[in-house]
Amino acid sequence: MSEPRKIKVVVDEEDESGPASNGSIEPISAAEGQREGNSSGESEKHPSAGLSLKDVQSKLDAREKDYKETYDRLLRITAEFENYKKRMSREMEDFRKYANQSLLREMLSVVDHIELAIQAAGVPAAGETSMVEGLNLTLKEFLRILEKFKVKPIEAVGQLFNPQMHEAIMQEASDRLPENTVVREMQKGYTINDRLLRPSLVVVAAARRIEPDSTPNAC
Repeated sequence: MSEPRKIKVVVDEEDESGPASNGSIEPISAAEGQREGNSSGESEKHPSAGLSLKDVQSKLDAREKDYKETYDRLLRITAEFENYKKRMSREMEDFRKYANQSLLREMLSVVDHIELAIQAAGVPAAGETSMVEGLNLTLKEFLRILEKFKVKPIEAVGQLFNPQMHEAIMQEASDRLPENTVVREMQKGYTINDRLLRPSLVVVAAARRIEPDSTPNAC
């Protein structure tokens, strides 16, 4: 099917020599119609052409406000992400430091039993010397492994009672040590990477009570 063609009507104006000639109808091509349509569209104003300076300024202000809000959100999200990375890094570091904490705490009971066995042996007889030496070597090896994993014993005897490191199981009157000083250590405590692994079970010095004199006064 052929493309429809537009028709242009040409009317000759009347001049001085005589009456106007009859109007003639001439066909026009699609390209000419397109050019005429474009020329008519160009005469229309752009929607923003009629805006005043105040309207343009208000639009710019609104755009600038949106830009600032978006930039602030970006800064907040970036800061939150950086804090998240730092927090995760600290958590991973703590995990590497204390991942074996439960296992090492269980090993402490083995150390306790070896120390008790050595104390119970006292001064060994001639035939028991090798056994005590074997226990000492075993204890030394256990302590070496604990030290490798940053496990260290807590110094308690003679130190001022520290509730963060010591657990008092009883009090004992003492003349040679100040009050609230650790007199004896019932079970050794340990730390791992400066964090408490197990508290020390201790006996704490108490002030000696002065008994009132019950001797009757002479008359």
